[in-house]
Amino acid sequence: MSRLNALGTNATGRTAELFTAIKAKLGKVPNAYDTIGSNSAVALEALLSFDAKLADTSLSKKEIEVIKLAVSEVSGCDYCLAAHTLMGKMAGLGPEAILAARKGNPGGDAKLDALSTFVREVAGTRGTVPQPVVDAFRAAGYTDTQVVDTIFAVTSITFTNLLNRINDTVVDFPKAPA
Repeated sequence: MSRLNALGTNATGRTAELFTAIKAKLGKVPNAYDTIGSNSAVALEALLSFDAKLADTSLSKKEIEVIKLAVSEVSGCDYCLAAHTLMGKMAGLGPEAILAARKGNPGGDAKLDALSTFVREVAGTRGTVPQPVVDAFRAAGYTDTQVVDTIFAVTSITFTNLLNRINDTVVDFPKAPA
């Protein structure tokens, strides 16, 4: 059960405007966006802008979804796992690739596997990321620009992971397979 306020169709002002735009694009206002916008239109607007800019980075849609799946698995966010399993399918990831990204197992694409491994290490460690981890990521064909863009994507999904873990947001997407 959700712990934070959610306005849904009762939203007004800037939140209502953002909800209208989200509904036009997605067909609904997902529960996570409802919670964010109901409590901070500024945070929702920033997150939407952040994700729009993420689409302009050096990362493909598949790579962005691999990042979001890997971080959500490490974080234990069932809401984001469900949402990004669906988004991953829409980006062209098959079921095996989605599960591999989440679990850090080989998924048949060495570059995406290296991305998942790098992200899981970044999201799951404290302190300085060991040099061999960065070297392995570069050896897989990723550039320093992509290192930075990957961290940009990690930042985006970390916000929603944290919010959903605090809120215990009700999942309104098909549940991610275990």
